[in-house]
Amino acid sequence: MLGAVVPVFNVPGVNDIRFSSDVLADIFLGKISNWNDGRLAKDNPGVKLPDQKIIVVHRSDGSGTSYIFTDYLSKVSKEWANGPGKGTSPSWPVGVGGKGNEGVAGLVRQLPGALGYVELIYALQNKIDYGEVKNPAGNFVKASISGVTEAAASVKVLPADYRVSITNAPGATAYPISSFTWLLVPLNSPDAARARSSRTC
Repeated sequence: MLGAVVPVFNVPGVNDIRFSSDVLADIFLGKISNWNDGRLAKDNPGVKLPDQKIIVVHRSDGSGTSYIFTDYLSKVSKEWANGPGKGTSPSWPVGVGGKGNEGVAGLVRQLPGALGYVELIYALQNKIDYGEVKNPAGNFVKASISGVTEAAASVKVLPADYRVSITNAPGATAYPISSFTWLLVPLNSPDAARARSSRTC
């Protein structure tokens, strides 16, 4: 399966925001702390970004979503790679934590000025505003099935252990925070009934 992680936000009066990779990393590093920061404004000409503090929201629990997001941040920011790094439960430099996609989304909705990250399907199902992200080709891309598919197409041969990352993949319309999602099902199990049920999921 394929999926994506998207930056969700709550900025009154604004329903679309563009994020360069370095800007997104620096927000989560705490180096950019206000929505009207000059670097954000440069990426968003014509958008009236308010003089308002950015409240970073991240996962409080270990998650694959955090791994995908921090894998991406580690590729686009040396400071992130050498600091928090990638992982399911990194040491977040700033922000407040929410449990699960629902916890992050709930905090983003409650807190004006908030910015977090959730799975694309969760944002779509719950009608949460999410931003465009600049890809390696220099294009701002809104996450979509086609953009995730293009990112996956950059992998020509899967390694034997299936360990492959498609964050920050090349491609004109490739969405940069994309990932494969694996479902591991044992072939043999001591519990026959449980084995049958897992193979039909």
